[in-house]
Amino acid sequence: MRLLLLFFFFFLFSGFSSGAKRCHPSDRAALLKFKYSFANPDQILQSWMPEFDCCDWYGVECNETTNRVDSLVATVQLNGTIPDVIANLTYLRTLRLRKSPFLVGEIPPAIGELKNLVSLELNWNSLIGSVPAFLARLKKLWFLDLSFNKLSGTIPASLSTFPEIIGIDLSRNQLTGSIPESFGNLKGNIYLVLSHNKLSGEIPASLGNANFVRILISRNNFTGSALMFFKASKTSDTIDISRNNFAFDFSEASFMADTLVDLDISHNKIWGGIPSRITDCVVLQSLNVSYNRLCGEIPSGWKLKYRSQPFDNTSYLHNRCLCGSPLQPCKR
Repeated sequence: MRLLLLFFFFFLFSGFSSGAKRCHPSDRAALLKFKYSFANPDQILQSWMPEFDCCDWYGVECNETTNRVDSLVATVQLNGTIPDVIANLTYLRTLRLRKSPFLVGEIPPAIGELKNLVSLELNWNSLIGSVPAFLARLKKLWFLDLSFNKLSGTIPASLSTFPEIIGIDLSRNQLTGSIPESFGNLKGNIYLVLSHNKLSGEIPASLGNANFVRILISRNNFTGSALMFFKASKTSDTIDISRNNFAFDFSEASFMADTLVDLDISHNKIWGGIPSRITDCVVLQSLNVSYNRLCGEIPSGWKLKYRSQPFDNTSYLHNRCLCGSPLQPCKR
């Protein structure tokens, strides 16, 4: 019995020892330098202690095969700038630093060295400066989220060169200029979110070549036409171009009958009528065409799968001369 106990404690101890060795020394060193680069290291990342395996630290994940750190998620109150030592975590696939209002400064070039990154999320912080063109070096990136910061300047055209990208979110910043024409070269099914900036100018016609599953560009100062987003051949589920200065004939729009769920074109200068083909959008759940210059009779005969009633008058208010249910009857 005593011999069995000795074997039990031996394997138990050896298990903990091997677990302690799982973390790669260079990763552990980089993470500790990362922690102590901030002004408040004793209040954040408290589980990050040298005596413990870094693969077990809060917000850290290691690859089961290589034991290298491949995910770093910090949603704590980081106080300072993103340190250059982040570049030493060369196996990172996910980097998520968010909801830290005292995370300041510019996005460092060291981020561009993380060639294995699949997801880069630096949102809900106080980062300043421009959206760096060097991010285009991250050729494996699927998702880029820099929303809710204080970034300024223009959108780099190089962001269109990500070969694997499926989502770009630059919303809630102070970006200026127009959408790069090269964004029409984005491949696959793309989520593009640029709302709540200071962007302006016309939408490049080339964007009609891309398939934006979700296009949200509200609360900017875009002008001209947005008809390139309205094609029956696309698979968009959300189109929100509201609160801009778009002016085009809405009667020329086509729709994604099987995929469109949310449509908001409100608060623009869009004219023409509402085309009857919009009633073929069977999964449409939200519609807002208010505060435009639309005229004519509101289409009826909706084929909605997930709404028991058509849209109420708030979807159509404050247009030049729309009529018909749920607004006033049309004059014959």
